Amino acid sequence: MRILAAYDETEPSKRALERAVSLAKAFDAKLIVTSVAPVLQSAGGRSAGPVDPVDSPQRHIEELAHARVYVQEQGIDAEYVPAVGDPANTIMLVAEQHDVDLIVVGTREPGLVDRILHQSVSRSVSRHSHRDVMIVHPG
Repeated sequence: MRILAAYDETEPSKRALERAVSLAKAFDAKLIVTSVAPVLQSAGGRSAGPVDPVDSPQRHIEELAHARVYVQEQGIDAEYVPAVGDPANTIMLVAEQHDVDLIVVGTREPGLVDRILHQSVSRSVSRHSHRDVMIVHPG
C-alpha cells in the first residue's frame, strides 16, 4: 500500500500528516509526503502563471524538512516530493506518478464566503481524483 500526504504546515495538513503516519504504521505502507508551491492564476483562473512569490518553492522544501522530522520521530521512512503548480491538480499528479492507493488531505472547513469564492483543495482532490481520498476534518 502507498499513501500520499499533502502537507503545507497548516493545522489541517498537520492533522492529515498525523493520520497518514498512523495509517502507514497500521498497514506497513509506503508514505509519500508532498508540498506544493502554488502558481498564480491568470485572469479567469484558467492558465497557470508565475510561482507565487509569497509562497515559494523554497518555503515548501522547508515545510517538507519539518514534516520529515515529525515522520522520522514516528519511526516511519518516507519519500518527500516538493512540487510546483495548482495544488489540487499537482497533488493528483504526484499521486499518479507514485501510484498511491490513498491520498490524505486536511480541510479547514471554510465558511460560506470561502466556499463560494474559492474551490478548496480537499474538495477538488476528492471530486477529481481517481484514487481513494481521505479528508481529515478539524478535531
